[in-house]
Amino acid sequence: MKITHLFTDLGGVLLTNGWDRGLRKLVATQFNIDPAAMDERHHLTYDTYEAGKISLSVYLSRVIFWEPREFTEEAVVDFMLTQAKCFPEMIELYRRIKEHNEIKIVVVSNEGRELTADRIERFNLKEFVDIFVVSSYVHFRKPDEDIFRIALDVAQAEPGEVVYVDDRQMFVEVACRLGMREVWHRDLERTQAAFAELGLKF
Repeated sequence: MKITHLFTDLGGVLLTNGWDRGLRKLVATQFNIDPAAMDERHHLTYDTYEAGKISLSVYLSRVIFWEPREFTEEAVVDFMLTQAKCFPEMIELYRRIKEHNEIKIVVVSNEGRELTADRIERFNLKEFVDIFVVSSYVHFRKPDEDIFRIALDVAQAEPGEVVYVDDRQMFVEVACRLGMREVWHRDLERTQAAFAELGLKF
């Protein structure tokens, strides 16, 4: 079947991860927060935030502001958001893939609503992404197969018409079991080679 859609993760592929262990450690250091206590609270509630069931403010009230602090929530959020970086070569590769193959690009990502909104605007993702299927929008998180099924339904794509790219091996395995062609992203060169093997021009 002809490839008509490129489904992709965001963090670790096109952008740095939104709120991973490294960034939590950085925030803990920046604001002098006990990292162990913060991490324990994070693991107890982050899934709820990422699934879109609580706001970022509520999440932070549970993880950081459960006791009085000398800094504000706004200061923490601003610091979090400004740590995000893009991978320009990967974004340019996707732009070329879209242009030369006439395919649609669909983001399938686990991310909180506020972080997603900032990253979409900050990196002008709507310039080349057609559809955003994000855990906080649809209330399912990878590796739940339902988030992939929602993406297929919204994109009106058959699994065999889709290439799915992710830096998490388990997630590409799930996509493969659903009938998609998978690319496990580890670096630009290997992903380019995988696209070439699939017959995509760039």
